[in-house]
Amino acid sequence: MGKSTILEALMRFCGAIESLYTAEYLRKPTHVDLQRLLKKGKMRGFPGMIGSIDLASFDTWIWHAFFGVPRAQNDLNVLAQSPVFNDVLQGKAPKVTYVVNRRRYDGAYYLADGIYPRWETFVKTVPRP
Repeated sequence: MGKSTILEALMRFCGAIESLYTAEYLRKPTHVDLQRLLKKGKMRGFPGMIGSIDLASFDTWIWHAFFGVPRAQNDLNVLAQSPVFNDVLQGKAPKVTYVVNRRRYDGAYYLADGIYPRWETFVKTVPRP
């Protein structure tokens, strides 16, 4: 196929995905959505967790996905331009309190791998438990 045909097909595909899934899976969570995510995380042994920053959630909800950094699609470049954490940076993050090992924590978190910065909103995996 020619380059223009491939580009047109990709644009149509992306448009179809957006029109089909934006209303349910690609939108910012409501208060009710956040409560559901927190409940599910707690049931799975992760109190205070609202998702994984690199993966879709258990119900394929990828509202935190962000694309659009040409030729530099690594996690840090995407993070620098993504609106996902605007509420956190502006002090408007949802109020979440949870307890782990008798210690109280404030603020929801995402599971992340080692490349992400040391922000309170990221809980990283343990490389050698």
